[in-house]
Amino acid sequence: MNKARHIAIIMDGNGRWAELKGKKRVQGHEAGAKIVKEITTFCSNAKDIERLTLYAFSTENWKRPRLEVEFLMKLLEKYLKNELNTYIRNNIRFEPIGDLRAFSKSLQKTIQTIQEKTAHCDGLVQALALNYGAQDEIIRAVNKIKDCDDGITEVMLSNALDSKHSVDLLIRTGGDHRLSNFLLWQVAYAEIFFIDTLWPDFKVESLEKILKDFKKIERRFGGIK
Repeated sequence: MNKARHIAIIMDGNGRWAELKGKKRVQGHEAGAKIVKEITTFCSNAKDIERLTLYAFSTENWKRPRLEVEFLMKLLEKYLKNELNTYIRNNIRFEPIGDLRAFSKSLQKTIQTIQEKTAHCDGLVQALALNYGAQDEIIRAVNKIKDCDDGITEVMLSNALDSKHSVDLLIRTGGDHRLSNFLLWQVAYAEIFFIDTLWPDFKVESLEKILKDFKKIERRFGGIK
């Protein structure tokens, strides 16, 4: 039976969810943050799930309206500070991936602090992709190892990436059918579920159904069974 040890989620649809309800887009992001907590807590208590990687802010999201970006930065800092006790209580280790240098010094400090204070946790790893883009990740990885005398190998490149862990199950909410520059290397053999549900409406029951369907899939990894 398949085990979804590493789940990755493209959390799409916050803004559209808010607009459909006649709310401001930022209210959709606030609602989405609550779902992050619910899904992360569920995964921390699940038997086989070891890592949950969430696409929180992409390298392309800087193109959004300035006020929305500023709100997202404040929401991220507030979320991390508020969730520290949740991390500790559920034995969750927080791990950021992406290029954090673009963030304010205050936000960088908060990210570092939460990472340090959860470093001892040995349960679920919640990885937040922050100012993350897979193409940028691969370029940065290549630059780390480009001077290797023996040539670059698959293992070397994988180890130089922000995330060294292959994805078993990738979920995208919101109805779009694309990867949007997310974990392009790591999802090489992931099972991918595109669903119409907007992220603030994605519930634990939704994930449980996907996990049930995932377990039925015959994963061959290029071979024959």
